[in-house]
Order: sequence, then structure tokens, then C-alpha cells
Amino acid sequence: MRLLGAHMSIAGGVDKAIDRGMLLGCNAIQIFVKNNNQWFGKPLPDEDIKSFSAKRKDSGILVFGHTGYLINLASINPDNYEKSLRSMREELEKSEALKLPFIVLHPGSHGGQGEEEGIKRVAQSLNQLLKDTAGYKVKIALETTAGQGTGLGYKFEHFKQWFELVSSPERLGVCVDTCHIYAAGYDIKSKTGYKTTWDGFDKLIGFKYLLAFHLNDSKNILGSRVDRHEHIGQGTLGEQVFKRLLNDKNFDHLPMVLETPKDPEMNMDIMNLELLRRLIH
Repeated sequence: MRLLGAHMSIAGGVDKAIDRGMLLGCNAIQIFVKNNNQWFGKPLPDEDIKSFSAKRKDSGILVFGHTGYLINLASINPDNYEKSLRSMREELEKSEALKLPFIVLHPGSHGGQGEEEGIKRVAQSLNQLLKDTAGYKVKIALETTAGQGTGLGYKFEHFKQWFELVSSPERLGVCVDTCHIYAAGYDIKSKTGYKTTWDGFDKLIGFKYLLAFHLNDSKNILGSRVDRHEHIGQGTLGEQVFKRLLNDKNFDHLPMVLETPKDPEMNMDIMNLELLRRLIH
């Protein structure tokens, strides 16, 4: 069965995300392990960890994490850089405590130092974090980006460099965001562009490092370098590319989760998931 779901809120406790996922019939969900707009969070209560573990086992839902948005492992601001390292270390500790297989991370923004220097700084940061968490099982899944501003990770070549520069590449992976790679210039919409994109990914990075997908339509056009998510089938990507992805044998073991616009009652998630399920054959 296709591992399909959405990002779920942890309001009320991390275990509540699994309850929400079950309500929507998800068998894969993504969560934040703390407030995503704060540098640091309180320790996870033991009761929450136990409840999370029990509910995950009972539901069979695959759960992975996503880091907060303040982290920038390429930052040239000393204070922000130190906070980013500390915050990422905390995210890894929480993810390990919850026994998450991986946590998704936006690689970072070079802030004017140039892409090559930014890529090196991210690699140095990852090496430090992996050294600090030696023995951990949780992996870091670097997310493909749209390349907005000075953002890194909008080219597969960036990932190739990180895997080459990091001393423990077996603890790294990639999360592909459909909106992001399309906005970055990868034409996954056309049949030939779809094949060219994935051939390039496999050659430069390797499918063995691909851990998950974010399924998002795009408000903006191919190569716009603008990161704006849209509901499935309502953006410039359209339904067909999601049909290809959902039925692609290369990816049938990978979790695919929505990060489309939300509403409090989760009706938008229900709408998007129903459409995606109809596309599976």
C-alpha cells in the first residue's frame, strides 16, 4: 500500500499527531518535534514519548520529522549560526527519543557568501552535528528547495557535493518537494522532463538516498524560483505529475506527505488526500 499522508499538528502533545493522522486514514505523517518558529523547546515528557510509541505501533503509521524554520546551517551571522547548531542538535535528540527514522531539514541560505562557500559551511555543520550525535539512528533528510533568495539545495549538484563532503553519508538522505523542484527548474510536468529529472537524480545522488516526498502543487511556473505551495491539481503542475509519482515503481516504498495549505478542521487535507488516492492504480 502506498505510504500516503500529510503534515500533522502536535498541538496537545506529539502523540496527538498520530490521532489526527488516523482520522484522515494516513499511513505516513510528518511532524514538528517542537514549535517550528522557536529556536528551542521544552524536553519531551516521558509520558508523551511512551504514548507516541504505543499509538505509532498500534496504528502502523510511519512518522518522520521536520525541523523548525529558523535553522540555517550556512549562516554567516555568528549568533544565528551557533543557535542553528544548538537547535538542530536538539531536534536530533528529540527525533532519536521518538525513534523517528529521519528528520527533514532545509539545507540553508548562503546569505551573500556565495553558493560554494555556503555549501562547504553546510557540510561542516553536518559533520559537526553527526559527530555530536554519533550512535544515533535518526538520519537527516536534506530537502530540495526552490532556490528563492540565497537558498541552497535547488540543484541536485548541491546534494552531490554534500554527500561527498560529509564523513557519514549513510546518515544523510534527501526529501524531494514537488513544488520546490519544479520552481527550481526541473520539468517534472512533461513526460520527457520527468524521466530526465529522475535519471539526473539517480546519477548525481542515487535513489538509495531518497527517503521521502512532499507532495505540493505550485502557485508559480517552472523555473520561477518562488516557493508557493498550492492544493493538488490547482496549481501549475496539475494532476498528471502526481499520478506518475504515485504509480512510479521506483518510489513505491517511500512516504509521500502533503504540505498544502491547511484549515483547522483538516478539510483541505481530506480533499487533497482523496484526490491523490483516486490517482493510484
